[in-house]
Amino acid sequence: MFADVIIDIQHEKLDKIFQYRIPEEIEDKLSPGMEVVVPFGNGNREIKGYVTGISETCGYDLSKVKEIISISEQGVEIEARLIALAAWMKENYGGTMIQALKTVLPIKQKEKAKIKKRLRLLLDQETGERQLHFYLEKNQKARARLMAALLDDPVLEYELVTKKLNITMPVIRALEEQGVLEMESEQVFRDPVKKSEQKEEKITFTPEQRYIIEEFRKDYLTGLRKTYLIHGVTGSGKTEVYMEMIHTVVEQGKQAIVLIPEIALTYQTVMRFYRKFGSRVSIMNSRLSAGERYDQMMRARAGKIDVMIGPRSALFTPFPDLGLIVIDEEHESTYKSEQTPRYHARETAIRRAQMEGAGVVLGSATPSLEAMYRARLGEYVLFEMKNRSRMQQMAEVYTVDMREELKSGNRSILSRKLQELIQDRLERGGQIMLFLNRRGYSGFISCRECGHVIKCPHCDVSLSVHRDGRMRCHYCGYEQPRITVCPECGSHYIGEFRAGTQQIEDIVKEQFPGVRVLRMDMDTTRSKDAHEKILSAFANEEADVLVGTQMIVKGHDFPNVTLVGVLAADMSLYTGDYRSGERAFQLLAQAVGRAGRGKQPGEAVIQTYDPGHYAIETAAAQDYEAFYEEEIRYRELMGYPPAEELLAVLISGEDEALLEKGCHYLKEYILRLTPRTEARTVRVIGPASPGIDKIKDIYRRVIYIKTEQYGTLVGIKDRIERYIEINPGFDRMRIQFDFNPM
Repeated sequence: MFADVIIDIQHEKLDKIFQYRIPEEIEDKLSPGMEVVVPFGNGNREIKGYVTGISETCGYDLSKVKEIISISEQGVEIEARLIALAAWMKENYGGTMIQALKTVLPIKQKEKAKIKKRLRLLLDQETGERQLHFYLEKNQKARARLMAALLDDPVLEYELVTKKLNITMPVIRALEEQGVLEMESEQVFRDPVKKSEQKEEKITFTPEQRYIIEEFRKDYLTGLRKTYLIHGVTGSGKTEVYMEMIHTVVEQGKQAIVLIPEIALTYQTVMRFYRKFGSRVSIMNSRLSAGERYDQMMRARAGKIDVMIGPRSALFTPFPDLGLIVIDEEHESTYKSEQTPRYHARETAIRRAQMEGAGVVLGSATPSLEAMYRARLGEYVLFEMKNRSRMQQMAEVYTVDMREELKSGNRSILSRKLQELIQDRLERGGQIMLFLNRRGYSGFISCRECGHVIKCPHCDVSLSVHRDGRMRCHYCGYEQPRITVCPECGSHYIGEFRAGTQQIEDIVKEQFPGVRVLRMDMDTTRSKDAHEKILSAFANEEADVLVGTQMIVKGHDFPNVTLVGVLAADMSLYTGDYRSGERAFQLLAQAVGRAGRGKQPGEAVIQTYDPGHYAIETAAAQDYEAFYEEEIRYRELMGYPPAEELLAVLISGEDEALLEKGCHYLKEYILRLTPRTEARTVRVIGPASPGIDKIKDIYRRVIYIKTEQYGTLVGIKDRIERYIEINPGFDRMRIQFDFNPM
């Protein structure tokens, strides 16, 4: 028998499968996914690799095939299914098999396990008392002390014996040899969930919630595994629905993965799950130590937990019998990986579910266009929740035109309406959230007088200001000099918009003396439990105002918040990106949804220089349908995802002249790949600057390829990979693929 082995070396050239003969003595033990030790290279140095498959035939000269040395002792056994998933990711997203394996199997080194030891008495009470008497007669004080303690309590913790009773190891060994006691040891897993003593609340489901729960249960118990999209307004109780779905799956002896977008959400979400499922819930996130992460994977593999909650990396939890994957806030861009392979958690989750016979649930108040488009095509089952779970009214929203504020002499970042409502809430003891939309902050230029934004004439995205004083399009490379006068209205009030959370905190404190303000942004959340501390303090009403960036508007539930202020709603409208309208709508709708989730009705103020923009109008009206219709028409017209598929080929290198030459050859090759018949359906744009031309002396370019079929792009990617391999000039460049980039 022969094993296909991939060598664990971070080296692009070795990303291929090597075959090794399997020794007879390990033939029965070896299975795909295991880590093995093999001889490699001329010197036959011992190196680790992963078995990706086993076969009876060998594709090489038999005399040259080496033999596997052993199955690695240290190795974490890996499910063959995860290796198959890695192969699918390599094929569909580019990159090497090693990179895909490193994503799917994130743990290599076995962390030192924590061991708990106990001493157990082996004698009955009568014999034990005789033994104690014997020790006292012989004046063996330490042995007598340990014997007396064991007679009181037949099982003692090792730490207690050595530290409190001051008993040394030789004494314990002596009693062990005499058959008085035995030492037990077991591996203890670190548990990162910080428990809180709160009972599970009794929930009464709304008719909408009950309908979804029952439909899912009916499908699941009859063996149907589908992908569901739950489109529920903010506060409609999606989490309760997920928990009931998971309950159905766990009852069947299966496990569930719950993906959430931000670490900031973890604590509140985990507590709700913990109250329902107890200690059979665990979390995964980047703030855990290597040991904690390793233990969570081991607990999952050993069947000690039923539910794993975490960001996209939790998708690869090695559950033995996966039943359901839930992706909450599925529209979030954090579900797309920025490292090769640039996979999207949504597609990868659906693929893993297909391979393991599991279901997938996507949920959002503002679903991504991709998910809604597929639901409308019938690929996903669409469920809608149009009412809040406690039937509270949606917040009343005021849109303030900041151009008018400027004309009437108010130069503050807080509009008059917002100032008036803040004052009112402070007097009534309500809480306020002020959200600064800095997502994808890019130096776009806009007019404060008329709201006009300078856009690319070819791509309909805003031009970005560069340090050299020129404005550029990040799609096609169009550029023009920076302007100082508005071409629409002739005003000189034209420039970049700049504001930070710290400035807002200072302004609020200055305008409302004595106000208690908490700030939540990248600077204040650097330490391990910072998110939790800030959110807990705000939930306990230790502050009146919470100022923050997008991390404060995601899924948090603060019943006492009755006012939300959105400062600079336009910031993400003009990020030089075709998804900017979608991002702005999602952020605004989520922000407005934070208000009025308790007994008191909520209000929200959206401050903008472009109140007529469809993303702002539809977000203020909380009208997803109207937004979707408008946005999908624009995508179809311009040929952007989800109407068409888009592949970004990212090329970077130290030598700018060589890079330009390489891009030229690459584009020519791509154009040759598409025969005349397809030429109309496959469009190639660029090479252009991907936003920033140079980072750390590495020059960067991007070529975009648009077409209707994803498979066509995968085929083009495969051909490009082969073309790069056989052309020596490309080894001085780095080429990456990003499908439907975010």
